[in-house]
Amino acid sequence: QVQLVESGGGLVQAGGSLRVSCAVSGLTFSNYDMGWFRRAPGKEREFVAVISWSGGVTHYTDSVKGRFTISRDNAKNTVYLQMNSLKPEDTAVYYCAASRKIVPTIDHQYDYWGQGTQVTVSS
Repeated sequence: QVQLVESGGGLVQAGGSLRVSCAVSGLTFSNYDMGWFRRAPGKEREFVAVISWSGGVTHYTDSVKGRFTISRDNAKNTVYLQMNSLKPEDTAVYYCAASRKIVPTIDHQYDYWGQGTQVTVSS
């Protein structure tokens, strides 16, 4: 059974930092590119970042470039999203997802999803 479990969300003030993690089990983690998406209240789910299976390639949505960093540890079957200089508009439920495609940025290209973790940024 494939499981993706996010953790590390919470409440932080604007300008602060937070790191969310996603622990993966039930699949060969190093065979999958991993992505982070988010859904803000009243909005559709949007792409945030993706990392290739080796960690050598990353892509970010423009609004988080220079502030967020995606990374992975294949020995721990875990992908991370380090979020710095957080803004109130970053408030959302953050989801991790796994894909056999090459650094996909569209949600329907992903095979497995976690349940999400809430990140709230206060102004």
